[in-house]
Amino acid sequence: MSHTTEWKARVYLFEEDHTTKVRVELDTGTNRLTGHGTARCNPVDQDIPEIGDELAAARALEELAVQLKHIAYGDMIKSGAAPQEPSLMPYGARTHDALTR
Repeated sequence: MSHTTEWKARVYLFEEDHTTKVRVELDTGTNRLTGHGTARCNPVDQDIPEIGDELAAARALEELAVQLKHIAYGDMIKSGAAPQEPSLMPYGARTHDALTR
């Protein structure tokens, strides 16, 4: 079974007073989701806007990932294939935890 689709995403970054805010909008064709992320520059740190952009965007995308997992788990349950161990933790965090034990 072959399946191809396209999802559209828009990333909006706003910076003011050493705070970066990001809004990511994702349109999957069947769902429209929005994730938000914020990063603040410590007053004693050098202000490097790219770092704030990266952190805030990563946090917004993590929020989107949790939303997508909720939708996927709900769809799995509806189809009769409930997830064995639903986890809302980021995938990499589970891998990192296993490696650091």
